[in-house]
Amino acid sequence: MDSIRIQGGMALQGKVRVQGSKNASLPILAATLLVREESLIRNCPRIADVYSMVSLLKSLGCGVHWQETGIAVDSSQVCRCQMPREAVRGMRSSLCLLGALIGRCSEVVMEHPGGCVIGERPIDMHLSALEQMGVEFVEEEGSIRAFSDRLHGAVISLPFPSVGATENIVLAGVMAEGDTVLEGAAREPEVSALCAFLQQCGAWIEGVGSGRLVIHGGRRLYGTDFTVPADRIVAGTYLLSCIGTGGSVLLEQAPEEEMQSVLEAAAQMGARVCTSKEGIYVQAPGRPAAIELVTAPYPGFPTDLQSVVLAVETKGRGVSRIRETIFENRFRIVEELRKMGASVELCSPREASVKGVETLRGADLVARELRGGAALVAAGLMAEGETFVEGCAYIYRGYENIGRDFRELGARVASV
Repeated sequence: MDSIRIQGGMALQGKVRVQGSKNASLPILAATLLVREESLIRNCPRIADVYSMVSLLKSLGCGVHWQETGIAVDSSQVCRCQMPREAVRGMRSSLCLLGALIGRCSEVVMEHPGGCVIGERPIDMHLSALEQMGVEFVEEEGSIRAFSDRLHGAVISLPFPSVGATENIVLAGVMAEGDTVLEGAAREPEVSALCAFLQQCGAWIEGVGSGRLVIHGGRRLYGTDFTVPADRIVAGTYLLSCIGTGGSVLLEQAPEEEMQSVLEAAAQMGARVCTSKEGIYVQAPGRPAAIELVTAPYPGFPTDLQSVVLAVETKGRGVSRIRETIFENRFRIVEELRKMGASVELCSPREASVKGVETLRGADLVARELRGGAALVAAGLMAEGETFVEGCAYIYRGYENIGRDFRELGARVASV
């Protein structure tokens, strides 16, 4: 089932539970390699990227078992340091295994990682930081071979708060000799979740949630029982989709503390937003107000939700301007939205002007990356008539069951 069929024009109503976080689950699963005991990771979403990570862990010698409440990982018998080419090529997040395997095995061989085509996303920062910790890298026929005779702490300053580089430094740092001081660390909640898991296993990390982390290495790590937080990007997708279609929705267990920039944007778009112990309640305006939006590293507005805002503002009141500062290819959905009658102008490769129209028409669309694909589904919900979104394998990398969730909110959506 590689396509999603949407019969648009329905206001979203009701409540839906928000799944566990993709971007937290993957590095936490990688971190289980550092624990020579069994850990239970609860609330992992059943998505394609998690299944790929599970396969990778099994290929390295881990015992991995899905349970009703989560994934049990026993890494006591890890026996190899080379990852299968096919799995690495298809999943960018496999890169977080680099720091984990260096910490566990002192060596790793991997292909250049793959994933969505939303930008160049060079791995230079990862390699440079790990080199400062005593890791050597050799290119071997398209693969990267990394090894270290003595992994040690270092003082590292990142030129940009890269989430992946921060995670790799943390994963290597907890196993290194001495202390690692990381300046310019990413502050994303998924980094904090990784640190929380490692701390629960016995690691000593200071400054969690800030731009300066101090990782005291060399402590033994123990197995633990950890619950992955809810996915703020999935919650934001559904919240913004409600604003685009109209109606009112309760997002159960949505992590409102991690979503302040999204809630502020929703208020600017005219939505009424309330938070409670149950989650986030959003009531949509008739049509969203125009917005000036700039993506930024956390706590700024997340780049992963920029495409959804773009789709929603195609029916906005007035002209919105959206500027992308993280990835250079985030506007790949513009041509697809124009098929639906949207009025979107690219002012530059990183800035779009969106003039709202009263009506979108259903169309045959193609998803070319994860978050853009979800945005096209949102556009289909907003349009009159029938929309087909092909290439949904991208969407399934991050959304457990986007069709089911929207159906729970009254939408007419089916996988075909």
